[in-house]
Amino acid sequence: MQEVTRDCIVSLAAFAAIFGIAYVFFMTRHRERMTMLDRNLIENPFNRPTSRPDYGLLSLKYGMLLVGFGVGYFMGWILYNYYGVSHSVSIVSMVCLFGGMSLILNYIIVRKQGLNKE
Repeated sequence: MQEVTRDCIVSLAAFAAIFGIAYVFFMTRHRERMTMLDRNLIENPFNRPTSRPDYGLLSLKYGMLLVGFGVGYFMGWILYNYYGVSHSVSIVSMVCLFGGMSLILNYIIVRKQGLNKE
């Protein structure tokens, strides 16, 4: 089989799989909602209470995440230049480590301040 034919078949199969999953999801959700409306189980499934996100908390979270990424990149660069660790391993591992640590620290800060809405 030629390379172009194989690539075309793989692309079509991937598209068909994604389309099939989305179709089944949306059709099942539609049928469920129509059944609930027919049986008067809820008055309207589309009227959900809207809660506005607290943009101060979001900016704190994303700011800490980006600072964690920056510190992680810097630490990965240090590992690569001074300790001889592989470039890709040092950068990716430190970015993930410090990014995750910044999210954990953000969770602790928000929980201690009592700012979360949970």
